[in-house]
Amino acid sequence: MRGIFEDELKKLHGKFTEMGINVSEAIYRASKSFIDHDKALAQQVIDHDEQINEEEVNLEDQALMLIALQQPVATDFRRIIIVLKASSDLERIGDHAVGIARESIELKGEHRVAEIEDDIAEMTNNVRAMLEEVLDAYVKEDAMEAKRIADANQKIDDAYVEVREKTIATMKQDAKVITGSTSYLMVASYLERIGDHIGNVAEWVVYNKTGHIAELTPDQHPEAK
Repeated sequence: MRGIFEDELKKLHGKFTEMGINVSEAIYRASKSFIDHDKALAQQVIDHDEQINEEEVNLEDQALMLIALQQPVATDFRRIIIVLKASSDLERIGDHAVGIARESIELKGEHRVAEIEDDIAEMTNNVRAMLEEVLDAYVKEDAMEAKRIADANQKIDDAYVEVREKTIATMKQDAKVITGSTSYLMVASYLERIGDHIGNVAEWVVYNKTGHIAELTPDQHPEAK
């Protein structure tokens, strides 16, 4: 029976990792659609979100089935619970990617600011790197690496503040870019929130390893500082 449980749990973790990879791709495509002004690619992100939602539902069903059939002990139960919690964060990240894609479709301004778009592209690269690293830490049950990743979220917060300041300054200088600049603020905000959800996943990795819930990403939203 123990071997069956471990096999099923391994499958569950594998599906979680696959969901994470799909979410990472959604972030990339959404940001690319915004920077390239590619409405068709943005629509693909929106259409693909249903698959990510279904993956979360399937994970929940499999996790609950594993609990019901295998009656896990406390430690095993914790390993299953983090899948439920962390997959919810992945689903929210997917929602934020959709938010970016919608900004790509709704953006009508022709006046773009290359410097700010470069900053948004860098933010995207950084959050995707964080997501891939936290997925690796999840697989390896590496609490120390998870803590490091959570600390790295400060870099995303700082980047958001920089984009916001540049955007506001640009809006003051040139009224023609106000529409596009509002979208810059929204997209940067979505990326900042994605960083927070990655921090939440890191917290679940630590919980899985230690059995203690550690608040690695306290409420320090840049707008509140």
